[in-house]
Amino acid sequence: MILVSDQDKRKLIQENLVFMQNIGVRFGKVVALDDVAFSVGHNEVVGLLGDNGAGKSTLIKCLNGYHKVSSGDIYFDGKHADFNSPADARNAGIETAYQDLALVDLMTISRNFFMGRELCKKIGPFKFLDKKKMDQISARSLAEVGLRNIRAMHETVNFLSGGERQAIAIGRANHFGAKLLILDEPTAALSVTETEWVLRLVNEAKQSGLAVILISHNAYEVYDVSDRFVVLQHGKNYANIKKEETDPKELIEVIAGRLQK
Repeated sequence: MILVSDQDKRKLIQENLVFMQNIGVRFGKVVALDDVAFSVGHNEVVGLLGDNGAGKSTLIKCLNGYHKVSSGDIYFDGKHADFNSPADARNAGIETAYQDLALVDLMTISRNFFMGRELCKKIGPFKFLDKKKMDQISARSLAEVGLRNIRAMHETVNFLSGGERQAIAIGRANHFGAKLLILDEPTAALSVTETEWVLRLVNEAKQSGLAVILISHNAYEVYDVSDRFVVLQHGKNYANIKKEETDPKELIEVIAGRLQK
């Protein structure tokens, strides 16, 4: 167990947007996370790295309310976080985009943008979705993140590219005032051009005041946009490295377990 004095703990909680301590997760007899510590500073981009099965996604799902921790404490924005669902985390200011992006292919772009936050208008005693307003706001917000040539907002998302889908997640976080944006393998299966675009959007998200967690196993892709790297191995902390202390080649050695820092 990582021991921190009460005074130091209070200081760390206030200094960081995210502070997670002694996190343990067990599924039956399987130990997914064991005594993990993780933090994200305000307006910091953290690359959460590790090979497949290292525990990256499990840790994030504890933070955003998808999993309950078996042990440990989670603090977000200075307060103890005990989210019962991803909706609770989203309402607190955490926007998560998984590798599959959790978009509904047969729903329109604007409906995906406003999923769980739909706008309604009242006509007499009845309420209806305000599709026109949602289309207008979605188009404006996506244009602000560089998605200006996208199809009409009332079309379905199943024809969007991977990069366009990521832009929806980033635009949604900006519009709804998220404090933390979590991107799970955001460049997986993207072209070189789209990868560069998405990473540029991450930089722009940081410039707008968001903190960002980039989950990846590709050190080269996340190195330029990250301020710090946290590496997990077999559900445990393995390394916590500032960008200026390493380079992509060395990070690969750390991820592979051939070097510990």
